[in-house]
Amino acid sequence: MVNNYFTSRYYKSTCINNAQMLHYHTARSTESEVAVLEERGENLKAETQNLLIFLFNLKMAMTAILLLFLTLFSNSKADQDFDVRQHLSTVTRYAVKDIVDNSFLPSDIPDGCTPIHLNLVARHGTRSPTKKRMRVLEKLASHIKELVKDAKEKNLSLQEVPAWLQKWESPWKGKLKGGELDRKGEEELYQLGIRVRERFPDIFNEEYHPDVYPIKTTHVPRASSSAVAFGMGLFSGKGSLGPGHHRAFAVTSESRGSDIILRFFDCCQTYKDYRKNHDPAVDKLKEPILAEITSALAKRYEFNFTRHDVSSLWFLCKQETYLLDITDQACSLFSPTEVALLEWTDDLEMFILKGYGNSLNYRMGVPLLKDVVQSMDQAIKDNEDNQAPGSYEKARLRFAHAGTVVPFSCLLGLFLDGSDFQLIQKDEPLNLPPKPPQNRNWRGSTVAPFAGNNMLVLYSCLANSSSKYVVQVLHNEHPIPMPGCDGTDFCPFEVFKERIVRPHLKHDYNALCNMNIDQPRQKPENSKLSQLYRWLFWLGNDDTASHRVEL
Repeated sequence: MVNNYFTSRYYKSTCINNAQMLHYHTARSTESEVAVLEERGENLKAETQNLLIFLFNLKMAMTAILLLFLTLFSNSKADQDFDVRQHLSTVTRYAVKDIVDNSFLPSDIPDGCTPIHLNLVARHGTRSPTKKRMRVLEKLASHIKELVKDAKEKNLSLQEVPAWLQKWESPWKGKLKGGELDRKGEEELYQLGIRVRERFPDIFNEEYHPDVYPIKTTHVPRASSSAVAFGMGLFSGKGSLGPGHHRAFAVTSESRGSDIILRFFDCCQTYKDYRKNHDPAVDKLKEPILAEITSALAKRYEFNFTRHDVSSLWFLCKQETYLLDITDQACSLFSPTEVALLEWTDDLEMFILKGYGNSLNYRMGVPLLKDVVQSMDQAIKDNEDNQAPGSYEKARLRFAHAGTVVPFSCLLGLFLDGSDFQLIQKDEPLNLPPKPPQNRNWRGSTVAPFAGNNMLVLYSCLANSSSKYVVQVLHNEHPIPMPGCDGTDFCPFEVFKERIVRPHLKHDYNALCNMNIDQPRQKPENSKLSQLYRWLFWLGNDDTASHRVEL
């Protein structure tokens, strides 16, 4: 029994010790495994973080590559979509005009309103280059030949110079006369006449008489030829002459020295002095752009172009495009960005010397504005008096120049927003058109292309209408908002006269055009020029600049 007792105690003790030892080793083993697992977990966490960082960097790199691809694709597509024919400023053909503002919804013709009178102020159609400009192109051809000859004598490469340019001759070489209406211009005005008649049958429903449909033009042949082409379209099929059943009609004009309605700029000595004083300033304003593009072309084609060459090549680009339908020669020398900048310099010149850049530019057009309003006043009187059909005027049709159409558009306040319109009413200067790539409303291709026009249509409305007579303004045949009439294209006639016309009538043409333009209150010429330079370079570096300049 004693032995069994001790044996049993020994066995229990041994089991307990073995159990304790097993527990001890098991605990040590578990702690070691946990440590290993924790270390592996930390390593896995670090690897995961590194993988995430790699994936993030890869994503950013792929995004950058995608953006670069999209940018290149977008630029390439933009270059492909770029149509130089719509970027020629005031030498843009009417056939390729595009002035529709998709954000502007034209008004419907008010119920119960009928057109009773139409005023047209139109520019002549596409013309050939003037004699002076043809000489410029002949000088360009001579200089290019000299540069090519010089390069060959010095064994310089001409590989980058387009083959056509190396042997180019002016298409107008030897031509003795210029500036006449081109056949394309004839067609522009002829078709315009047809469209106007079809659009306003209530106005052009009378038998022709020069007192019912007076056609007025300047003494310049391209303007009078445009009037004839328009009249042939307007009255086509109304006569007995030839297969087209045309009829004769009268076209009248004033002499150059007395035409203050359509060539007011020729009769205004103040304006002539202004142009003489400020033409050089405008040329100086263009110089930085021409210098930049000249440098780019010289590097691109490894050819010693001068700024004068580049200016002439830009002129050639425009002539080839609108007269010869050639866009792959002179125009192809320039990138779309360069074309946009050159177009801007042309638009800038038009703004300063013909448009909102100086109130003198449009104030001198007040006689034309008076003539337009007088014709509408008379039409209302004739309508009120129930004059017999065919006994009163129904349309007054005028044909002139960009120097007529641009100031007249300014008198109407077109291509402005409301705040700018208030400024011109106060005779205050406006911002110059912003430099590309910023957007701008002021474009020569829109404001005054060849055959560009403004039509003011007077409507008579029923007695129960809010206004008995309303005016609609069409620019290049499209309804256009008038800031002076709350941004609408229809305006009650009395409101039109009060808000748009009356503020301009305080200016007397004779007093305005015989005064000395350099009043003592004006800043010196050099100060004005330096102001232009500051504006140009500031605008080039800061898109928010809004420097105001009046020239």
